[in-house]
Amino acid sequence: MANGEWGADMGDQKINSFKDLHVWQEAMDLAVGCYRLTRRFPRDELFGLTSQIRRASSSIAANIAEGHGRESTQSFIQFLRISQGSLKEVETHLLLSARVEIVTQAQIDLLMEMSERIGRKLRALIRTLQEK
Repeated sequence: MANGEWGADMGDQKINSFKDLHVWQEAMDLAVGCYRLTRRFPRDELFGLTSQIRRASSSIAANIAEGHGRESTQSFIQFLRISQGSLKEVETHLLLSARVEIVTQAQIDLLMEMSERIGRKLRALIRTLQEK
C-alpha cells in the first residue's frame, strides 16, 4: 500500500505524508503540552518523571511517523501499537505526577483528555488498516 493510500485516518482525506495524519498532529500537540508541563517540575525530577514524560510523549508521534515511512501496512500497524504503549506510559507518568503532588489533577486533565482522544484515533486507524 503506497503512502497516498493511508486515507483511513480521516475518511476520504489522502495522506501523502505522516504530517497529514490528524492523529500525528494531535500527538505532537500532546508532546508540546507535556514539555510545557514538565518545565515546572522540580529539578530533582529532571532525570526521573520529567525525562520519562518527555521521552514517552515524543515517542508517540515519532512512532506514527516511522510506521508511516515503512510503506507496509503491517509495519505501520505495529508502529501504531508501539505508539499506543507510549501513550499509556505518558498517562501513567502524568497520573503518578499528580499522586506524588508534583502537579495537581487539574493541571493534567487537559493532557489526559488529549491522550484519550489520541488513543481512540490510534485504535480506529489500526482497525481501518487491518480491514484493508
